[in-house]
Amino acid sequence: MDKGLKILLGVTGGIAAYKAAELARLLQRNNVEVRVAMTDAGTKFVTPATFQALTGKPVITDLWDSSFDNSMAHIELSRGVDAIVIAPATADFMAKLAHGICDDLLSTVAVARNCPLLVAPAMNREMWDNPATQRNVATLRNDGIAVLGPAAGDQACGEVGMGRMLEPEDLVHDILAFLSPKKLAGRKVLVTAGPTFEAIDTVRGITNLSSGKMGYAVAEAALAQGADVTLVSGPTAIPPPPRAHFVYVTSAAEMFNAVKAHVAGIDIFFSVAAVADYTPVEASNRKLKKSNTPLELHLKPTEDILAYVAALPNAPFCVGFAAESENLADYAQAKRAKKKIPMIVANLVQHAVGREENEVTIYDDAGAHPVARASKGQIAHRILAHALGLFEAKSPRATITPIKQAS
Repeated sequence: MDKGLKILLGVTGGIAAYKAAELARLLQRNNVEVRVAMTDAGTKFVTPATFQALTGKPVITDLWDSSFDNSMAHIELSRGVDAIVIAPATADFMAKLAHGICDDLLSTVAVARNCPLLVAPAMNREMWDNPATQRNVATLRNDGIAVLGPAAGDQACGEVGMGRMLEPEDLVHDILAFLSPKKLAGRKVLVTAGPTFEAIDTVRGITNLSSGKMGYAVAEAALAQGADVTLVSGPTAIPPPPRAHFVYVTSAAEMFNAVKAHVAGIDIFFSVAAVADYTPVEASNRKLKKSNTPLELHLKPTEDILAYVAALPNAPFCVGFAAESENLADYAQAKRAKKKIPMIVANLVQHAVGREENEVTIYDDAGAHPVARASKGQIAHRILAHALGLFEAKSPRATITPIKQAS
């Protein structure tokens, strides 16, 4: 970024506090001025002296710090900064934020802020999955607080699962992307996500293993860039982004109809959904009973949603997605040519299905552009950056320049 940003980094009491030291260092490498405030519990994991040495600024821990005018540290600390970032954010601290509890310096600063707030959760997997934590996270998101992560992986307690704080490099990318100029302000983006479910009878159907995480991540990335986003989603377990126009569908036909209903005036279309290629010719209106004789299903092809959108007069800039198990380059390029789209994002299913991370290759007229393995959120930002560059070059209406990647 050209203009230096100012961030207040809040450190709470979790073992991931050691990562906050590296985060402070990396932010400063990216021309970000960092000041640190800590909870008392945070100081038990990393000393304030560490952060003072890294930032060159005194670390604030006391609500009654007399070095501030009128002893109002909780007001002064959030003024003049571009954002407050809480990393790590414990389950306890997020509960405070969700309910407006101000019982120490950092929680009071967060409630008294007049700037964006970003939190990076870090906790045991059971704490993350606890219904109370999930309710609090949903409240934070609905209140406009950006929740960065968490990721899945090994935890300090010896368990494995969701709740691990994002790595400092990933957090830097997310923070800079969040604070970057809103390149898509005034633009409309349509995203499809998730699987479809093609009914065989009243209880059975044809579907696939898509979680929808990649499509939702693309929608979140576009929202972070200021776009007006419509997300058309098949069945998933993911809560919809609160700022997106959300359309829930079940079948491929429903998804096709929803896209047709919302595609007018769209600038960029991301066709991320894993739409079923075939659907039963006729679904039974009752549950089929098991017997000893073979069951024959008659299937017909579903509508090609991406090809339909790409062939529209004044079609939006179309980005396709291809999930393959082999011959990635050949199949992806063939799909791009058949659908006559400028860009396709391809990955091997064995690298992505059921995982929090992905690695993809972007194909366009210039060839192949590999994107190294990273969280799906990170991958989404890189996909969006590439699409913005091509959109500017190909669209006579575009005035957008691609976003810079965080170093």
